[in-house]
Amino acid sequence: IATLDAYSAFRREAAAAGMRYFLEIFNPNAPVGLAPEDVGAYVNDAIIRTLAGVTAAHRPLFLKMPYNGADALTELVEHDPSVVVGILGGSAGTTRDTFELLDRAQRGGARVALFGRKIQRAESQLDLVGLMRPVLRGELAPADAVRAYHDALAKAELTPYRSLQDDLEVSDPVLRSE
Repeated sequence: IATLDAYSAFRREAAAAGMRYFLEIFNPNAPVGLAPEDVGAYVNDAIIRTLAGVTAAHRPLFLKMPYNGADALTELVEHDPSVVVGILGGSAGTTRDTFELLDRAQRGGARVALFGRKIQRAESQLDLVGLMRPVLRGELAPADAVRAYHDALAKAELTPYRSLQDDLEVSDPVLRSE
């Protein structure tokens, strides 16, 4: 209740200042008795309840939230198509994690990707970002994008953090569970 009251006060202040905003959501970081496969539904429920009754003029421009699996993302996107759902990148992970997350999130209906650490911690940020568009267009599968990334690193004479074989692994627990 305190969070919802604070959010209501923030919306009033933002509207008075003529400011638009995005809403960043995090998964619960304390044990709440949820099975990992139920976290997405729990978070979606909290989002839907938080935004219920909020007029379009006071709604966030987009949501920035963790990817909790294809089912949870699709459920949220289909519940209210006017809400722009964006995913955050989470931990650095493998290069395959980056491209898989981008691909799966887009297929699930996400329209924004905010990949801070995934980009910042890459050996070549420009090459990584340059390969994101072909993945989004369906021109490259995530595994093929990893191979192309390693080719770009070799061409630039940059040493990869992981071997190609290791970088082709999906290490993110949510991605692995799908």
